[in-house]
Amino acid sequence: MKDQDVVEAILEDHRTMEELFRRMRSVEADRAKALEELSALLVAHGEAEEAEVYGALKRFKNVDNEEVEHGEKEHTEGNKALLALLEVDDVGSDEWDARLEDLVEAVTHHLDEEERTILNGARENVPDERRAELGAAFLRERGEQLASGCGSIENVRGIVGK
Repeated sequence: MKDQDVVEAILEDHRTMEELFRRMRSVEADRAKALEELSALLVAHGEAEEAEVYGALKRFKNVDNEEVEHGEKEHTEGNKALLALLEVDDVGSDEWDARLEDLVEAVTHHLDEEERTILNGARENVPDERRAELGAAFLRERGEQLASGCGSIENVRGIVGK
């Protein structure tokens, strides 16, 4: 299997998150299942970016370190919004819909910003070989997070509390 470029791996997750948001908005979908999938992916994705990608990107000239740090802050905001949604018992209730809207807003804002700043910085300044190495490290950490049940409400509470 060919190593996956870190930018492509991150973008794939972003598109999956957007699809899960669409399912979570649809009364015809299994919204609770979509939330479960999103919770696991969002946490695994953010933790893997922070553990394996953001620090490495900060070392490259012309990758904006402030944008990377801002990305970490946005992960925290997304996790807080995720926890607020996970804590609503009645899937599809008005409260659930309102908290879903908050989560979608926080995460899509981050995805948009990350794609325009951090990922374009990586495209322009990080050699292909290094991007492949970062992709492998990102996917490995993401896989470990997913295997650990990282999307559970208890784990999200722990992350938000740190």
